Amino acid sequence: MKTRIFQYEIFNDTIEELFKNINNFEKVHIVSGNPQVLFSGLQNNLLLENFTSKNSIIIPDGIGTVICSKIVRQPVKEKIAGVELMERIVKKCEKENQGIYLLGSTQETVNMCNINLRTKYCKLNILGSHDGYFEMDNCEELLKEIEKVSPQVLFVAMGCPRQEVFIAKYMDRLPCKVFMGVGGSFDIIAGNVKRAPKWMINIGMEW
Repeated sequence: MKTRIFQYEIFNDTIEELFKNINNFEKVHIVSGNPQVLFSGLQNNLLLENFTSKNSIIIPDGIGTVICSKIVRQPVKEKIAGVELMERIVKKCEKENQGIYLLGSTQETVNMCNINLRTKYCKLNILGSHDGYFEMDNCEELLKEIEKVSPQVLFVAMGCPRQEVFIAKYMDRLPCKVFMGVGGSFDIIAGNVKRAPKWMINIGMEW
């Protein structure tokens, strides 16, 4: 169920099995385990401790991680792209009436992401949103806002390693069950950028 790469245990099963695993956690950080994120963890003790804790799942988000799993002869079953997993979680939250919170990117982008998600998932309960431009060590007002609305899922789109550092610092305090750093996913959902064509994704050319 796990592939060992350096000090990390990478989830190596299907996205369907991942969903079953998430439900077993009282609180979980879903780490988008592309090479940049994993390398950042090796250079930052706070991140390394968080990534290797019992409350984290590292997904193989990136062809580099998939290739590395083959090199160590413990191949993952599939690449799990963060933006695709985010969409699946959003669908589940809509179905089960669980609230989400969007944190990160510019105010314009997070607003458009909010609008597009509400348009696509009309019953989705978005409890709040905030841009990613704030002082990491001076954000008491933001933390209190998230605590007040108490979302089931917190999506953080502030780039690596800022989004992972925020989650590692405040995961224990915040009431959310699922924490996930989603990088440029807000930009994709907002329509600012497009993913690679399907054929490029299928042959492992999306980085």
